[in-house]
Parts: sequence; C-alpha cells; structure tokens
Amino acid sequence: HMKIMVGYNEFDPKGQIEAAVIEHARAFNARVYLVNSIEIGEDVPKENFDRAEKNLEKGKSFFLKQGIECETILLESGLTISEDILKFAQDNKMNEIIIGVRSRSKLGKLIFGSIAQHTILNSSCPVLCVNQE
Repeated sequence: HMKIMVGYNEFDPKGQIEAAVIEHARAFNARVYLVNSIEIGEDVPKENFDRAEKNLEKGKSFFLKQGIECETILLESGLTISEDILKFAQDNKMNEIIIGVRSRSKLGKLIFGSIAQHTILNSSCPVLCVNQE
C-alpha cells in the first residue's frame, strides 16, 4: 500500500489540495494520512486545537466518502511545522507528501513560504506542491 501524507490545515471540498489527494490516492491505490502540526504551550488558545481537529475530521469523512482510506494525525510538539511533517513522514515511511502553497507576489512564485521550502528541500520522499490561490 502506498502512503501519502498531506500537510492539512483548512478543509475545502472544492479545494485544489483535496482534488490532488483524490487523484493521487486513486492512481496509486494509496492510504492517505492527513497531518496537522500545532504548537503547544500555555499561551496557545484552545480554539486553535479545536479548529485543527475539526478540519482534520471534515477532511477524513470527505475522503472516506470518496472511497479513500484515510487517517488523521494532530502533531503537538515544540518542533516547527515542517520539522514535524518531515519527522512524521520519515518515521512512518511515507511515499509522497502533498502540501499547499500560496504565492502572494511575483517573487513569491519562486520562493514559497518557508514551511514549503524547508519541506521540499529536506524531504526523504517526493513532495507535491499544490497551488492554493
């Protein structure tokens, strides 16, 4: 079974990420792991945690309805988001990572956000970047 990890934040049934996940999961008969990383600490509002969990659950039920095997993981650590994602991918032997990118400027089209950049440059498996504009 191929394993696809998705850096998952905001659920959107008509989103580009969701479309890419469906396409890849079906093409490779893959199991999908929706992963969100959340900062822990006393000053982090509980709503952040609740919102992250809610988005993961919405995503999971959406993909299950599409006939795609899916698990959700909410990582809570002191690591950066991309370190969290990369560690999970390596520890769980993911075959592919799918992440969303947004570019807000002409320069941004070359240099995505630091999370995407760090993930791409340090990943042990292929990374598919999906434009979320």
